[in-house]
Amino acid sequence: MHSSLIGKVEKANRYARELDRITVDRLSLTFRGDNDVHRVSLDAGQWHCTCHYFESWSSCVHLLALQKILGVMLPEEAQVSIFSPAAVPST
Repeated sequence: MHSSLIGKVEKANRYARELDRITVDRLSLTFRGDNDVHRVSLDAGQWHCTCHYFESWSSCVHLLALQKILGVMLPEEAQVSIFSPAAVPST
């Protein structure tokens, strides 16, 4: 391997361990749930999911799973909780 590439690989490995260097601003993906396939997106800190639970609660298990996976790479406004007062639907 070329010597300059060794330094680049080492730097990439360090960056991969320092997840706080990365902020996910926009994301679109397919989530295969137990019962159906859902489209999940994040844009400007706002989540959207095609599952029925998200329609009522503005959060769902798909978002919670992605928050666990992406962790500190998500902007603060994308760190929503299914248990937060904002997630409780109005009656």
